[in-house]
Amino acid sequence: MSDVLSQSVTTASPISGQLQKMKSQLADPVMYQLPVGESLVSLNELLGQQITLKFLGAIHCIACGRKTNKSFNQGYCFPCFKKLPQCDSCIMSPEKCHYDQGTCRDATWGDQFCMTDHIVYLANSSGVKVGITRLSQVPTRWIDQGATQALPIMRVATRQQSGLVEAAMKAFVADKTNWRTMLKGTSDEVDLVNKRDELFAQCAETITSLQQQFGVQALQAITDAKPYTINYPVLQYPVKVTALNFDKQSEITGTLLGIKGQYLIMDIGVLNIRKYTAYNIQFSIV
Repeated sequence: MSDVLSQSVTTASPISGQLQKMKSQLADPVMYQLPVGESLVSLNELLGQQITLKFLGAIHCIACGRKTNKSFNQGYCFPCFKKLPQCDSCIMSPEKCHYDQGTCRDATWGDQFCMTDHIVYLANSSGVKVGITRLSQVPTRWIDQGATQALPIMRVATRQQSGLVEAAMKAFVADKTNWRTMLKGTSDEVDLVNKRDELFAQCAETITSLQQQFGVQALQAITDAKPYTINYPVLQYPVKVTALNFDKQSEITGTLLGIKGQYLIMDIGVLNIRKYTAYNIQFSIV
């Protein structure tokens, strides 16, 4: 999971530092660690216990370290948000990639993260959705979305090409997760293999056209993969989903009832850890 030593937290030893998105490992259930500064807190063993996360008032950009009053795009200061390639609009809309026009914000970064193999997948989080991710991000991407099932359906040579496939398929299936629905429980099981075959039939003309444009080897269907089943460490799902917010409540104390996606599920509400990447916090067990 990580080569950083996981630190045990006690009431006598709170941990302080910059918050980062949770690290996860596919297991039954998923194993979670919370990075706080230089430490990793093993969360699964804290289920049922009261924890406190206290925002200490400082936010430092995860790219340049500059102190910022507001976090942009989950952890960046405004100047980095405006200039870094990982904050460009094509990250959210990969089919609009402009690398081939020579206008990528950082071509070296694009070579590493965009001009590399991607997976088009189906996932069941709040219902079936289509998505894309770098091959190296399987299965982390699915866990981060809180998917209970996932199936890779195409291997594609670049991020832009995978985005073009996704854009065609989202005419027939959702491309976003309803996070509130995802946090209320486990979605009903879906036959993802059957859904894949339906989408291939519905998008056959577009896929053939893309293969003619970029080459058959650039867009390859995956027909022999088996669906992943993902279980999460949750004692109890909330009936009503209430979002906790460090900008409105600097100190959050509650009983940890579960972890799903990038959310801590507590008896007082849910906390989106990824949203508060770069916030300086103190973590302790009550």
